[in-house]
Amino acid sequence: MTAFLTVIGIVLFVAGILISVGLHELGHMLPAKAFGMKVTQFFVGFGRTLWSTKRGETEYGIKAIPAGGFVRIIGMMPPAKGEDPGKVRKANTGPIQSMVENARSAEYETIGPADNGRLFYQKAWWKKLIVMASGPLVNVVIAFVLFGGLFMLYGANVAQTTVATVTDCVIPASQASTDRKCEPGDQVSPAKTAGFQVGDRIVSFNGTEITSWDQLTPLIRANTDQAATIVVERNGEREILETKTIINQVRDQAGSDKIVSVGFLGVSPEMKVERQDFGFVVNKMGELTVATIQAIGNFPEKLVGVAKSIVGGDRDEESPMSVVGASRVAGEIASNQELTGGQRIAFLVSLLASLNLFLALFNFIPLLPLDGGHMAGAIWEGVRRGFARLFGRPDPGYVDVAKLLPVAYVAASVIVVMGVLLVIADIVNPIRLFNG
Repeated sequence: MTAFLTVIGIVLFVAGILISVGLHELGHMLPAKAFGMKVTQFFVGFGRTLWSTKRGETEYGIKAIPAGGFVRIIGMMPPAKGEDPGKVRKANTGPIQSMVENARSAEYETIGPADNGRLFYQKAWWKKLIVMASGPLVNVVIAFVLFGGLFMLYGANVAQTTVATVTDCVIPASQASTDRKCEPGDQVSPAKTAGFQVGDRIVSFNGTEITSWDQLTPLIRANTDQAATIVVERNGEREILETKTIINQVRDQAGSDKIVSVGFLGVSPEMKVERQDFGFVVNKMGELTVATIQAIGNFPEKLVGVAKSIVGGDRDEESPMSVVGASRVAGEIASNQELTGGQRIAFLVSLLASLNLFLALFNFIPLLPLDGGHMAGAIWEGVRRGFARLFGRPDPGYVDVAKLLPVAYVAASVIVVMGVLLVIADIVNPIRLFNG
């Protein structure tokens, strides 16, 4: 049964990824067609074609390798300045120039005179921007819908003011992730000294009434190495607990690598799933967007740790993983008997939503071959033409993104290498959420 549920979890997650990819590409194709651009192919996957059909001038299909997709919009690369689309030169004077001109030549082999006016590069800069931005924006919408459904229909874990655990000793954050137990010589936690018990409901902290755990946390952290008077409700009666918080090293926030020295008490809250409103979804999406951008910024550093984990050593639970690793995690979630059916679905939805948000933000990076590279070219074209009109100068024309192809090839190679590295790590030393 466990193996069956694992397979079901993987299949459902992969299907969710493919649907997300298809919708991403649809986000590119629909505005492209609406603006009169010629779209010849719409495929989900790469490699050998498993199935395809042609509707009008566009071929739709599925390929063998479920690792992305593409829409072919004719004329993404413009001809060299002063040349007609049908007369792209093949002669060149160097390897880089050869690379660019050969790519131009291949681009225009299937373009005829009837396509003039329908080529991507010929369209207004803002139309090109919309076409390229719509793909990742679809992933943002998918993430928002999934997170919205999750938080508003199922709910989110909300920390209560009731104590779930009382820490026996003080363990620095740098050692907390290693499952380190209390050892002789460790300092007794302030909560243990005060006499906290599981089930105590915290009513006030140093005279401040407590209505939520989010309100309590900054009060504790700000109370560095000072006396603390805490009122708790225990078995229907209120009791006053006296202690002294100490300075301890903790993570700045969940998932953060930043270690800060703050006041420490040594209690953790009871968690309860509660349905949220639309405002919570908007705020949470903002927080997740910031966290994802930070994760992308830390990606190179994290990748070093991933590489080290391949040859031995522990794999950081916060390290990035490939689609292979995410699919394996989906299978692990689906087969975990300690979770309820609702919890499994919530985990899978959250995983797919997070992946969509990551793909969207990653694609917004202004670097070819990503969508953001074409968006940057379109924006720069609009800026140049705008300034030319403002100062009465001749129209500078379109931005020749083909000149950036050598950079695009290097970037694509780096992305492929990173992807292969993550796949190997996810096979050799995968992240395990529950049975690590």
